[in-house]
Amino acid sequence: MTAMMTILGPLGMGAAFGFLLQRGKVTNCNVIENQFRLRDFTVLKVMGTAIVVGGLGVLLLVDTGNTKYYVKDANMLAVALGAALFGIGMVVYGYCPGTALGAIATGSVHALVGALGMVAGAILYALSFDWLKAHVLNVWALGKVRLPDVTHIPDIAWFAALAVGAALFFWWIESAEAKQKRS
Repeated sequence: MTAMMTILGPLGMGAAFGFLLQRGKVTNCNVIENQFRLRDFTVLKVMGTAIVVGGLGVLLLVDTGNTKYYVKDANMLAVALGAALFGIGMVVYGYCPGTALGAIATGSVHALVGALGMVAGAILYALSFDWLKAHVLNVWALGKVRLPDVTHIPDIAWFAALAVGAALFFWWIESAEAKQKRS
């Protein structure tokens, strides 16, 4: 039974994730492109909700002792370069990796072609990793740090600030969209 659950559990979660992406309309490249044009904030709302809900889940799991944080090195130059490449790729492609897989499941051929590009990019990254490790990952490397450790502000306060900030931002977006529809 445990072996079956290790297969069915992830498949079920993946199917639920894909279903929710489709229902949230983020498997449509026009929705993602319009996010960058500041015309449609669906992606921001979906991702913001996922971050807050996921953050709450992680916080509860850590606080109850069911898991612990796995902190990776904070290599800030690598993060900045990776974020820039990810953003450019999202604008050009019209998808992020998760929404691309959801779009492929809906039959999108251009999402499939772009996913092949993601695989090629991953291979190029793997082939150039030794060079990147020597020349990029060590620049502006802060080590295994977290904001609560650096600021001495507890996790719950950071999470509460994130949740309140997200709620205010969502309210502002909804107000702006409602005002725009009335115009």
